[in-house]
Amino acid sequence: MFPLVPAYPGCPGSKAVKRSLLLLLLLVRWMCGIKLKDRFPSKELRERLGVDDIALILQQNRLHWYGHVLRKDDDDWVKKCMEYEVEGSRPRGRPKRTWKEVVGEDCQARKLNKEDAMDLCKWRKVIKDVRWTGWV
Repeated sequence: MFPLVPAYPGCPGSKAVKRSLLLLLLLVRWMCGIKLKDRFPSKELRERLGVDDIALILQQNRLHWYGHVLRKDDDDWVKKCMEYEVEGSRPRGRPKRTWKEVVGEDCQARKLNKEDAMDLCKWRKVIKDVRWTGWV
């Protein structure tokens, strides 16, 4: 038995996320008029422009959607899909990270649980106040 939700492009460490991070850093440097050989830290440049880290934005969006799904009725098809387990055997090798695993790590890093998601005001406040601490 394994979850229905496959590995997704927004999974930390995926090529799509790495490309997005690289593109953001290049754009920030271009907007500040600083070249790579000037050796300015990217964090300092992002703070200068007031731009959040793209990994933080992805984490906030994942947690926002997760809270939305948890608040849905138990008979809703989206919630059923999130908890559906496919029967059968997995292919050889290490399994790819799923969306649910990544969200679980995000919640664990922020010390959030399912009961917190039921209070919409609290959940929104916690997600907006999130500051990036890196992936676990």
